[in-house]
Amino acid sequence: MEHIVIIGNGISGITAARHIRKHSQKKITVISDENEYFFSRTALMYVYMGHMKWEHLEPYADWFWEKNRINLKSVRVKEVDFESKELHFSSGDSLRYDKLVLATGSVYNKFGWEGEDLQGVQGLVSKQDLELLEKNSEKCKHAIIIGGGLIAVELAEMLRTRKTEVTILVREKAFWGNVLPDEDAKMISQHIISHGVTIKHENELDKILSDENGKVRGVTTKNGEEIECQLVGLCAGVKPNIDFLKKTNLETDKGILVNNYLETNIPDVYAIGDCAQQREIIGQRKAVEAVWYTGRMMGETLAQTLTGNRLKYNPGNWFNSAKFFDIEYQTYGWVWPQPKGNEQHFHWQHKDNTKAITIAFNTETSQFLGINTFGIRMRHEFFDRWLNEKRSIGYVLANLKEANFDPEFYTRHEKDIFRSFKNELERA
Repeated sequence: MEHIVIIGNGISGITAARHIRKHSQKKITVISDENEYFFSRTALMYVYMGHMKWEHLEPYADWFWEKNRINLKSVRVKEVDFESKELHFSSGDSLRYDKLVLATGSVYNKFGWEGEDLQGVQGLVSKQDLELLEKNSEKCKHAIIIGGGLIAVELAEMLRTRKTEVTILVREKAFWGNVLPDEDAKMISQHIISHGVTIKHENELDKILSDENGKVRGVTTKNGEEIECQLVGLCAGVKPNIDFLKKTNLETDKGILVNNYLETNIPDVYAIGDCAQQREIIGQRKAVEAVWYTGRMMGETLAQTLTGNRLKYNPGNWFNSAKFFDIEYQTYGWVWPQPKGNEQHFHWQHKDNTKAITIAFNTETSQFLGINTFGIRMRHEFFDRWLNEKRSIGYVLANLKEANFDPEFYTRHEKDIFRSFKNELERA
């Protein structure tokens, strides 16, 4: 019987395993040294905040794996011998495979900062990171967070629930300014600040300072400021977790290079999820996408190929969602920080500064290109269809009420939104 081995039990690896079992009787082994069972990584913060218990993060009962004949192995892969199709573990054991799926996920970035390995300096990606945070934040009065992205705001929210003073160093003029247009980024900065967080914009880490016991005592910034702290959160993005594969024949760049079928340069070896890098860019997407839903889609797609239906990976229209404290964010299509050629942004913001819409459209054709929404929950299927149908911005505005989970909100503010749109067109 063909043996499929999957390294990594995150959303990509487990989705692949589930769908391989759904379509075949092949032998499946999933390997991870992080946690015995699959868990919802996006909910890690809620365990720390006391909203959930650890067992609530595991969506499948323990008996699920044996019943579905998915073998789980808790061990660290030390080396992969691609020629003999054999995995060597840190325990000294080994395991042979017929087909290998690499779903090794991400690790948080380090950029060679002085002091980045001190006690009290950490990122927030894994279960082990969460456990370390419990230890590092126990007597923490002030935490410095490096980076202006989603993990940074999650860590800030987590620490604020423990009454910890938090300062975030953000390289850009406003929070997540390398992704969001200026109006959106400025609104999010103000919203985070309103929750008791200090943000130092246009400020970067220079060094992390140590006390006499090897623990962090503070940081210095490139602006020459020294700030005392007991915890430093390294939240300046993530990178593919592939260091143990670098000295093999597997072709890598930032991630493991794959074609449209998620195949690597080595026969019978595949890569999915955060660790995979597309050789050919798909639309306007990044070559490496550390996003939950694309990991799930890659797992489903590869399972088809591994069970006899060779299928090309097609993630469709870009979308994503997140939360900035209590503001929900959704994006569909492409809304770039700066409009590209023949593009224009329409921005509407509610006077309470917790709700906003930014729409990107083509100025020549009026085609709708993408939307960011803040504090207004939208229905995915509508925007997916409008993007596929290449609808105009006029059509989208006229039908926005249909896509809104709270159509009464849109009705109440419809005149204001249209008036703002008309004013922006006249100014352009």
